[in-house]
Amino acid sequence: MEPKAARKPIIDYFSEVKDPRTNRNKLRKYPLEEVIIITILAVISSAKGWEDIERYGKAKRKWLEKFLPLAEGIPKHDVYRLVFIKLNPQEIEKCFMNWVRDIKQSIDREVIAIDGKSVRGTFNAESGKSLHLVSAWATANRLIFGQVKTDEKGNEITAIPHLLEKIALEGSIVTIDAMGCQHAIAEQIVSKKADYVFSLKGNQGKLHEAVEEYWEGLDFNAPASAQERYIRFNSSSTHDTGHGREEYRDYAISDDVAWLRKDFPLWKTIRSIGMAEEHRQAGEKTTTERRYFVTSLEADAELFARAVRSHWGIENSLHYVLDVAFGEDACRIKKDNGPENMAFIRKIALTLARSDQESKSSMVGRLKEMGWDNDYLERMLFNSGFGENPSAG
Repeated sequence: MEPKAARKPIIDYFSEVKDPRTNRNKLRKYPLEEVIIITILAVISSAKGWEDIERYGKAKRKWLEKFLPLAEGIPKHDVYRLVFIKLNPQEIEKCFMNWVRDIKQSIDREVIAIDGKSVRGTFNAESGKSLHLVSAWATANRLIFGQVKTDEKGNEITAIPHLLEKIALEGSIVTIDAMGCQHAIAEQIVSKKADYVFSLKGNQGKLHEAVEEYWEGLDFNAPASAQERYIRFNSSSTHDTGHGREEYRDYAISDDVAWLRKDFPLWKTIRSIGMAEEHRQAGEKTTTERRYFVTSLEADAELFARAVRSHWGIENSLHYVLDVAFGEDACRIKKDNGPENMAFIRKIALTLARSDQESKSSMVGRLKEMGWDNDYLERMLFNSGFGENPSAG
């Protein structure tokens, strides 16, 4: 087996970013790469604003000098503010995505979950809107593959096609909730040699009703002989326990869809329809919920179940972590490009923190250790593609 090629230091990914500061700006004396790297490390250590980032740099200066020249010292908080409110988000995105492409693993039938999240701390009283980001989350790699900004959740339909154009999809399974369930989006995914699993809700009107009616009366507890209505379907089940509750999930999928394509001719790419039934028991309370899906997948119950479960996990694996571990909703950075750029920085920090494949700590615990223990942080930085700056003392 050939030895694995050494990864480029992450600082190199930011070396070609176009500096938004003018040559006449006295704050330009601080190198852009140093500003970006210190910001990433400060965010790992729970920095929420520009002053926090400056404080982090001052507190860690001796250690930072192992990797960065810092010839002009630690940048002032106004430097971070100026850079990130003026920096074109596409510059950060380009560097981030180049880095992700280098560190991701090739996983067969990777599930890419598309979902949106509003950053509440960016709420603008004048416009009545918050920054809303639609992200593509590679569930097995546990990496962000891309993000697109919208002004509000209702604009996800227009944002999703732009996001899909940015990322390599071939061989993957794209999952999207009901907001993005559109035949044009389905065709876009299939044209990129990928498959999709779309959740259905009332916004799809008659299509939702038709699929719901098809599965009406299916009883997972009844013997197969009692399911004569369903000519062809496959099923799968899972059982999970934890946090004082039990969850049973049953999945069914059928390629009996000729009638559906006839009734809904715009949906040319549908190969199967699916249903997921969840029974949740917490104490004495039991709830049951059914969800319905259209998909370009073959009628493979195990594959369908994996795609659905993976999509549900984006809330805990990405959105919840950004809020709880990084305080995303508490961040009050609002001006110009600052919110979008800092969203990328948090996702870079999250990716770095996840580079420890052996840690059993929660994300919050891991971030604390990285903030407190320089030796541990240094190991994570090297493992994640950081390298020593040869020009540093």
